Amino acid sequence: MTDLTLFNTLGRKLEPFQPTTPGEARVYICGPTVYNEVHIGNLRTFLFGDLLRRSLRYLGFKVTQVMNLTDVDDKTIQGAHKAGVSLPEYTEPFVTTFLRDLDALHMERVEQFPKATEHIPEMIAIIEKLIEKGHAYVTDGSVFFKIASDPRYGALSGFDLDQARQGERVASDEYGKEDVRDFGLWKAVKPGEPSWESPWGPGRPGWHIECSAMSMKYLGETFDIHCGGVDLIFPHHENEIAQSESATDKPFVRNWLHAEHLIVDGQKMSKSLGNQYTLPDLLARGCSPRALRYLFLSVHYRQKLNFTFESLDGALGALRRVDEMRFRLQHAAEKGEPDARLAEAGEKLRQDFAAGLADDLNFAVALAALFAYVKEVNVAIEEGRIGGGDRQRVLDALKDVDQVLGVLDPAEWPTGQTDDDAAEIEQLIADRNAARKNRDFATSDRIRDELTARGIVLEDTPQGTRWKRK
Repeated sequence: MTDLTLFNTLGRKLEPFQPTTPGEARVYICGPTVYNEVHIGNLRTFLFGDLLRRSLRYLGFKVTQVMNLTDVDDKTIQGAHKAGVSLPEYTEPFVTTFLRDLDALHMERVEQFPKATEHIPEMIAIIEKLIEKGHAYVTDGSVFFKIASDPRYGALSGFDLDQARQGERVASDEYGKEDVRDFGLWKAVKPGEPSWESPWGPGRPGWHIECSAMSMKYLGETFDIHCGGVDLIFPHHENEIAQSESATDKPFVRNWLHAEHLIVDGQKMSKSLGNQYTLPDLLARGCSPRALRYLFLSVHYRQKLNFTFESLDGALGALRRVDEMRFRLQHAAEKGEPDARLAEAGEKLRQDFAAGLADDLNFAVALAALFAYVKEVNVAIEEGRIGGGDRQRVLDALKDVDQVLGVLDPAEWPTGQTDDDAAEIEQLIADRNAARKNRDFATSDRIRDELTARGIVLEDTPQGTRWKRK
């Protein structure tokens, strides 16, 4: 098992990862609020969770990961009311489209996708503990957490409680709070809203208590990693810590990891700017989900990711380098004994790749190791050094690191194309070769350009012209 270092937001420093149970990693990631289709900024965060999961497993840890689905909050309630349907009828289609997007980007399904509405009893039990211990109070059927009762509040975000003063304007449904800084654990029912019975009357949970209840139910009162976007550090994750640790008197989470924002063309993504994209938006424009996954993983999770269509093209180009090496390898003749230099290169790939992952998921190092290996294989092909069994050993090395990357095998990313036009392509190639033989280079170039426009890549070899689709 490789030693792993992660940047812990709690303390703002790199720390060795030391899980509660040696060899096991229990991970919680804040999932979507299912009131609309998620945009690519959300997907960048969720892909970070997928890469974390895959990296932990690659480095030798047994992983249990939970991602919540927030199906009751102001946005889902308002959406259901506007649509004139029940809360489950409104949210379930968005759960379906969310899981569809995860699949489209080859994100692994986590062990649990708990819904908030299915864990109301667990939330009520925590709130009862907080009231009993003097950390929460009831007013007009609502329950609020008393921030002043937690001297550690602000440790994650660095938030200064003095910045929030008594008398500041607060939301109209929270005028009953003793302190403007306190936050809602349980909200008394309003006319027309869905509600659940509680010791304080009918109502619904606050957003923060949902994640505490679901994470602790499936991962324990203290678990190893909690992650999400940087926008959740305050107040959501800060409030999770306060209510969880006040209820249990135990540390809540050992490591907090946060992914930076995705921006578009250097600007914050927003509907008003017309630059807020969903995955279906990009697919409709002919973008490759495989390239999008590669683009997301190529930028460190603690750095802003600037999405542009040019950067997406660059990601596709990087993948093409691997695809072309695979294509050449497939047609390279294996001669003689296995190549020792190639074997050493494969071992170095695995070592350097793991070292990059172990350094706070440094995919720049991991990808540099990959492309150094691609170059070494290409040189071996050119020099005729592909020996017996080397082809499979190269493919095995790629498959090994692709356990984390999830983008290297084009066969796993169907394009929808068929080979129905293969005979026509073969005839065009024959026509091109005949033109070249007759030194009619204008015709041969025209045919090659036509094939390129159709997504056909040609390689001229001593054994003849080979082709493949991009």
